[in-house]
Amino acid sequence: MEPRANTVEPAPRRPSRWRTAAADLGGACGDLGTFLPHVVGAITVAGLAPAGVLVGFGAFYVASGLLYGLPMAVQPMKAVSAVLVTGQVGAGEVAAAGIVMGIVLLVLGLTGTVAWLARVIPQSVAAGLQLGLGLSMMQLGLGLMGRSPWLGGLALALLAGLMLVPRVPAAPLMLGAAIAAGWAAGEAQAPAAVGFALSHLTFVLPTPAQLWRSVEVLVLPQLPLTLTNAVIVTALVCRDLFPAAAARASERNLALSSGFANLLLSPLGAMPMCHGAGGVQAQARFGARTGLAPVLLGVVLLVLGLGFAGSAAAIFALVPLAAVGALLLVAGGDLALSRRLFDAQPSCWPVIALAAAATLWADPAVGLVAGCAGEVARKAVVRALNGRSRAA
Repeated sequence: MEPRANTVEPAPRRPSRWRTAAADLGGACGDLGTFLPHVVGAITVAGLAPAGVLVGFGAFYVASGLLYGLPMAVQPMKAVSAVLVTGQVGAGEVAAAGIVMGIVLLVLGLTGTVAWLARVIPQSVAAGLQLGLGLSMMQLGLGLMGRSPWLGGLALALLAGLMLVPRVPAAPLMLGAAIAAGWAAGEAQAPAAVGFALSHLTFVLPTPAQLWRSVEVLVLPQLPLTLTNAVIVTALVCRDLFPAAAARASERNLALSSGFANLLLSPLGAMPMCHGAGGVQAQARFGARTGLAPVLLGVVLLVLGLGFAGSAAAIFALVPLAAVGALLLVAGGDLALSRRLFDAQPSCWPVIALAAAATLWADPAVGLVAGCAGEVARKAVVRALNGRSRAA
């Protein structure tokens, strides 16, 4: 009997570079859900200089894509943005907040404090935070869709249909169709004139009074949110989605990259920025798999900030917020329904629900405290029940 010939199974075909680039382009649009509302508000309502804001985001996006090699999100610090659009602070306080947040994050990263925090947070609490953040994204998405229900429903239906077609960049195609539909219905107008004009960044040096006020009204409310959503939960999501490459996206590195970005870019007029779990999930949901996604979006923002800053707000206004809401709704659902949620033991479900409800009702910082208190109570109940069973 003749020996069987050795057979070698063919290696799986790797996707072409063009297909990978198209997927990353589609995924890059997923991070617009939190970017557009806050940035447009900061420019049009609060009056921040568009060049500084856009160049700051663009530089941080490019650096994040190159550093992590993953579809790493860059988002405005939401507590800072909320206070900013109400008119309570100006450019000086915003710059001061970015500088202070940068220093604090660098200290927490370099000393290992943020890594210690990530280790001591129970898995049930982490699952609850992720569930609450996902539900918060869905709630925001529904609110944006409600501004134009017909367009939001059309965008969601088109997005769901396109996502069923393999290798189709669903997000940019849906956004393009939504822009055309909004324009045809008179809900958006093209900018009167878009012309290239080289922008100049303005150095912002906060005064001592602005520094103190920023700590009081911006930094203290923002810091717990950044540590939970932008550092700890973002690291968890990266490990779930990209286990082979997530070592770079550790809690320490996420704190350090956010710290350096804010410390260097805030004095140039950038908004305080951080990473975000929802943005990572959104980019991955719509196709992104590499650092090319944030690099592509960053390059676009750098071009807008350096050459078209005067028309940037009008250009962004072409994108219907109802369509942005559809992106948030889908990505939020993915973030909420994590593997960590389904793997949890039944005894952990009340803790998960408590942390999620507190996050949805207030913010991730409150969710963290409530979840940890619930976990302490859960362990006490489990010990008591085990003691009774042994005694019986």
